[in-house]
Amino acid sequence: MIIAETDRLILRQFEAKDIHTLFLLNSIPEILTYIPGEPMTSVDQAEQILSDIIIANYEEFGYGRWAVEHKADKKVIGFCGPKYITEFREVELGYRYLPEYWGQGYGFEAGKSALESFPDFGVHEAIALILLGNKGSENLVKKLGMEHRNRDRFMGHKVNVFHKHL
Repeated sequence: MIIAETDRLILRQFEAKDIHTLFLLNSIPEILTYIPGEPMTSVDQAEQILSDIIIANYEEFGYGRWAVEHKADKKVIGFCGPKYITEFREVELGYRYLPEYWGQGYGFEAGKSALESFPDFGVHEAIALILLGNKGSENLVKKLGMEHRNRDRFMGHKVNVFHKHL
């Protein structure tokens, strides 16, 4: 299911064919510098994340992390989208991209489009949870109009919490 389109990107629900990209997004050390948890070591783990978290979120909430597909090469280059964070009782804008697509404006393009789609799913506020030191991610959410709200803890790590009314 397509959620949104930009000039260069399609935001859509993840599908089984996206397993390899999910694995890469959760196993490449460079991507995981500011992501809590251990890197994945098998594609089976990506399959489990797809079924137990992503698809389960689609079924429970009607939304979840969305695949970001690059129109020019039809390749999934990352994810961007909402996730209900139980500990905060709020919806987070989360995103992650393959390194070869960093620094080209895809994060802003997908993030803007994702946030514009949140109200279609009954979500009118969003947070971003960013591990301390992740200046690139902080700059992105500020560019998306999110404001620093406070510092907190998430998954055992200190995070800066950004917020936006949609």
